[in-house]
Amino acid sequence: MAKVSPGEFVRQVRAETAKVSWPTRRETITTTIMVLIMTTILAIFFLGVDTVLGSFVKFLLSLAG
Repeated sequence: MAKVSPGEFVRQVRAETAKVSWPTRRETITTTIMVLIMTTILAIFFLGVDTVLGSFVKFLLSLAG
């Protein structure tokens, strides 16, 4: 791979950055809200699974002891 001068590198980065399709403010806010909602739902789900499995393990351990 050929070495590129720092100036040429910066020009290439700017050219590639200009090609990027940046999201609008509304799209960013909508996506952020969706991520927060999904993260909360998954946290509650895994809390429930952990609680159920923890209770099951405690029950099994109480039978052994």
